[in-house]
Amino acid sequence: MGRALRSKATESGDSKQAGAKQRDPNAVLFRGATVVTCNAADSVLRADVLVEHGRISRVGKVRPSYPVEVIDAKDRLILPGLVMAHVHLCQVLMRGMADDLPLLDWLAKRIWPLEAAHNERSMRASAELGLAEMLCAGVTSILDLGTVHHHHVVFDACVRAGMRTFGGKSLMDQGTQVPAKLRESTAESLRDAERLADAWSKHDSGRIHYAWIPRFILSCSEAQIRGALERALERGALFHTHAAEHPGEKRAVREAIGGDDVDVLRRWGMRGRHCSIAHGVQLTSRQMNQLAKDGVGVVHCPSANLKLGSGIARVHEMRQAGVTVAVGADGAPCNNNLDPWREMRLAAQLSSPIAGPGALPARAALRMLTIDAARLLGVETEQGSVEVGKRADLLVVRKDELHTLPALDPIGTLVYATQSRDVEHVLVGGQWAVRGGELLTLDTAKVRASAKLEAPRLMRRAGLN
Repeated sequence: MGRALRSKATESGDSKQAGAKQRDPNAVLFRGATVVTCNAADSVLRADVLVEHGRISRVGKVRPSYPVEVIDAKDRLILPGLVMAHVHLCQVLMRGMADDLPLLDWLAKRIWPLEAAHNERSMRASAELGLAEMLCAGVTSILDLGTVHHHHVVFDACVRAGMRTFGGKSLMDQGTQVPAKLRESTAESLRDAERLADAWSKHDSGRIHYAWIPRFILSCSEAQIRGALERALERGALFHTHAAEHPGEKRAVREAIGGDDVDVLRRWGMRGRHCSIAHGVQLTSRQMNQLAKDGVGVVHCPSANLKLGSGIARVHEMRQAGVTVAVGADGAPCNNNLDPWREMRLAAQLSSPIAGPGALPARAALRMLTIDAARLLGVETEQGSVEVGKRADLLVVRKDELHTLPALDPIGTLVYATQSRDVEHVLVGGQWAVRGGELLTLDTAKVRASAKLEAPRLMRRAGLN
């Protein structure tokens, strides 16, 4: 494949650029890359990128003031680490166990019984499998929606993998089709979430951020959702839920509560930039405008929406209204991959038959996976673009593959041609997660073996052999 060769020697110089800054023994200089910054101007630069002390130290022509490791990146694209803004690590082990079903049957007949059957071993296997897949694809941050139990195992797996994580347990306190093992009292569910938040928030040098996550309005009482909203606001945390996803869900919600979920959620307090919903396929134009006014973001999950028959979200209209829109893969059983490149490409392509080619241009699609996703998480000043001072969440992508050449338009190449296998290096906070295509933070042989062992056991416990 022609991987970039790491320089055997280090480089040094007397440039004033680096000044008298304390030396970083782990500093790395990417030399001569095509840098897709995802900054406000969507600048694309031919430049060096210096990483020091976990941050992007220099972008431009760099002559470091002390010896640093140098990596030749002249045939490579450097861009911000990707943000998967809606994913279910607890479901990765269920890949292929719930195909060809509409949303509510998919939940009641397959997913909830499987989630209820999880133990700590299967949960770790599921989380590590998803984390390995996403890190190798260039994902450096996730918004993860757990199930009701064992979420401490998910957080521990995220720490070990080095993934920047926003997430929390799923809150459910009602629903006739929800297994008893997944239904908690309102008070119990909120207390358990508080314990998790206290134990894990800002853990791992600030990489773990607890988020408040009621599953969806059909499985959550008003008291539970209001309680989650209040706690998220008090703690400066994210609030995230599913809403306006599927036509069948929309009918069931109207029968149950006499209105659309997004309108009722707003009445119960869902407002502010810390709030977001997944899907939004069934949103009306009025609701899009209201979400924009309230600062509530939307995560678009095109593959899952297609597979479950939910429809095609009008992403171009949401963006025109001023809604912050990010991209997510959703769960492995409704996708079935956690591939950020495919989701980004689909997001751009699906807008064309609705609103015409270019309705969601390549640069906008890329922003939905980088800086706009960081904005939805409330961390756009810290990550999401290649700019000096930001966290060194970065990936290096080969652009000289047969399926990407001639790669004359870097952004178009990333959106329409790049595949996960083209990702060569991944850094999270300046620390290597993937190097030369090899995952360094998890043992992939053990991840594979654990998945093969635990998946059939999970099915048997769920009674779904």
